[in-house]
Amino acid sequence: MATWNPWHGCTKISPGCYHCYVYRRDAEFGKDSSVVTKTSSFNLPIRKNREKEYKLQPDGDYVYTCFTSDFFHPAADEWRPEAWAMMKERSDLGFYFVTKRPERFYVGLPDDWGNGYENIHICCTCENQYQTNKRLPVFLNLPILHKSIIHEPMLESINLRPYLELYHNAIECVTCGGESGPDARVCDYAWVLNTMMQCVEYNVDFRFKQTGAMFQHSGRIYNIERKDQISQAAKANINFKATK
Repeated sequence: MATWNPWHGCTKISPGCYHCYVYRRDAEFGKDSSVVTKTSSFNLPIRKNREKEYKLQPDGDYVYTCFTSDFFHPAADEWRPEAWAMMKERSDLGFYFVTKRPERFYVGLPDDWGNGYENIHICCTCENQYQTNKRLPVFLNLPILHKSIIHEPMLESINLRPYLELYHNAIECVTCGGESGPDARVCDYAWVLNTMMQCVEYNVDFRFKQTGAMFQHSGRIYNIERKDQISQAAKANINFKATK
């Protein structure tokens, strides 16, 4: 799995940020995660070897982008146009990133964006109903060719029906996941099933990504180790592939 973090650091803006893994990891090294800095990997997509070939090659999956920050963070405004340009140049790679700031989408957007670049997939995070109702009306109306929703960390059950009904043809997938880390909040399996059933109802792909560290099932809370959270979610066997 290829990753590209052109900048690092972020600021917390909603309850889903409270136990951010970036802050947790940086704290171990005495770093301040709230300071956004350009990384040494900034130009990774266009780096070449001695044979003048791109070092970063397609591997059949996405290049997971800006997962230690938010691509639309205001501190990165001056760097974003160059990042867009690199993604355009590397049209042979698919770039995937997640945002909590869809309202800042147009800041630094390329003039030739149009309806979007074919090789870019953007996902919006909605951890609770308030953020769902705040972010999705903005996000789902943006000119993006490939867009998805992620309900992670799951903090409560959410109603996606108003958005699935209007935008089911534009939403490629809805992903659910619990929260990890020592202070993780509970993820209730009933919330996962509720989101899954909404996706089935509107024929939208659904994926249960991970249980999180504190997973509630049938009234009982299980403490699940990080290494087992993805495999335990897979055992639920509730992923749904829409029929198009």
